[in-house]
Amino acid sequence: MKLPRAWLSALALLGLAAFGAPAQAQYGRGGAPGDFDFYVLALSWSPGFCELEDGGRGRSREQCAPGANPGFVVHGLWPQNERGYPTDCGPAGRSPSRMALSEAEGLFPTEGLARYQWRKHGTCTGSSPAGYFADVRRAREKVVIPPALRGSDREQTWTPIELERAFVAANPGLRTDMMSVACRRGLLQEVRICFTRDLRGFRSCQEVDRSGCRAPDIRITASP
Repeated sequence: MKLPRAWLSALALLGLAAFGAPAQAQYGRGGAPGDFDFYVLALSWSPGFCELEDGGRGRSREQCAPGANPGFVVHGLWPQNERGYPTDCGPAGRSPSRMALSEAEGLFPTEGLARYQWRKHGTCTGSSPAGYFADVRRAREKVVIPPALRGSDREQTWTPIELERAFVAANPGLRTDMMSVACRRGLLQEVRICFTRDLRGFRSCQEVDRSGCRAPDIRITASP
């Protein structure tokens, strides 16, 4: 029996109610640019990335080349909400110009990562590409890397809370509930630090803090 079109529409709405919103909404994709609560600056530990990913092959060969020794590099500056986060906010808009990308020089390990971060996260900030990369630089310049992690040439082992406390000691105003440490297979991946929307200071971020590494110890690989 062929159902009337109105009945089919009603059944479709009931299906959405029963099984939840589409995946795009569920996972935070889209959203209005500029509609977020705070920022997360993600600093990737480059030696750990190189060991975990491809050991210097393919797209990361510049970052992982012997002697490159980048230490901590910017993974991204992410708009965040108290619960969840937006990504890919509408069309990517204009691609970053060479002038805009000049703002990212020395921050991201590769230009490709800078472009990707603009598309995925920068489009949700409400800023232009140049403005977004300038904000990335502002955030990065406010974070002091603990002395023990600057260009280390030997492998170290830390607990997650020891690592957080080292960053707290090096950065006045930062607390352990304003950051998290990410790890994978017992290796340090990155440190994520929460900032106010105006990037003037650090702020608490419960969801980010709770998502931190649960390993009892973290191996911090030496710079290549």
